[in-house]
Amino acid sequence: MTFSLDGLRRRPDVEAPGLVAVDAADRLILDESAAARSGVAPGGLVVIGDAYGALTLGAAADGARGIRVHQDPLTGERALAANADACGLGDAFTSGALDAELVRGAEVVLLRLPRSLDALRDIAGLIAAHAARDVVVYAGGRLKHMTLAMNDVLRADFARLDVSLARQKSRVLVAREPGDGRDPVPSRETHDGLVVCAFGGAFAGASVDIGTRLLIAHLPETAPAGGTVIDLACGTGVIATTLALRHPSLEVIACDQSAVAVASARATAQANGVGDRVDVVRDDMLASQPDATAAFIALNPPFHSGSAVHEGIAPRMFADAARVLRPGGELWTVWNSGLRYRPALERLVGPTRQVARNAKFTVTASTRR
Repeated sequence: MTFSLDGLRRRPDVEAPGLVAVDAADRLILDESAAARSGVAPGGLVVIGDAYGALTLGAAADGARGIRVHQDPLTGERALAANADACGLGDAFTSGALDAELVRGAEVVLLRLPRSLDALRDIAGLIAAHAARDVVVYAGGRLKHMTLAMNDVLRADFARLDVSLARQKSRVLVAREPGDGRDPVPSRETHDGLVVCAFGGAFAGASVDIGTRLLIAHLPETAPAGGTVIDLACGTGVIATTLALRHPSLEVIACDQSAVAVASARATAQANGVGDRVDVVRDDMLASQPDATAAFIALNPPFHSGSAVHEGIAPRMFADAARVLRPGGELWTVWNSGLRYRPALERLVGPTRQVARNAKFTVTASTRR
């Protein structure tokens, strides 16, 4: 079967004009690493941050096997699997967590640079600690998302850093000669008695964003009853942990498609002594939840798909919340007031009332019809 990067798709992530599955940075990383990859034994290649499979499948099409892959968003992981099945390369790789086993003994690492310096610091430290001593890391991205601070982060864990020529507004940093490195440890901050834990790349880090603060301040005083309680797109698990702390009899499901969010939310729940009552799961929206079972869902919806802003993400989440809510169950949502989500909430969920509003954000409660 003939392989072409141009045939890759983003599904199950949002597909729309202007949203691509492969870009110039993917192509440059593959070109810059081609010679190094040609001499790698099976199992010696690791790919981190592959958006929809371009790096993994491009390397597999060149003959690489036993590729170990980590993608933070579950949609990216599933897009890679679907693209691999479509081109007959499903046996060339395995997907796994961002941990020591992912990078142990790695000879070559292909990395899409994360936008978060903390995330890059976690990744660089992990590679330095556990990869082969002669590992070479090809870390690339679009120039508009790259900063000189990324060079400094890599230099903290690698003695040699080379920089490729720019091509099509993309560049690759090539890191060699790793130091001792370290395993990622979450940062911790305390806010109004709540301990927030965050691994690098988690939204808002160990702080509490202002939208979440507004939602927490206006959550219902009475514990939801008669169904499941869910923190959808939970991030670091602040809302789920708050609900569990306020209502000692409550068990909460916290879900997010981001692996780093799931790890952070689990750490936050454990740090506050409610790890046994907050079940943190990695999920594509609420795909693993049955219909008409939830009494209450809290949501601070994202509005980015990767680095692209797209208005279709939140309505998809509203629709899935409506599916999972039982009749009479409520979706409590906080959103940037300029996005004007209320008509979509009315249409997709049911009658919607404003609970709170400040200069930037609105909190609404939508009742499932």
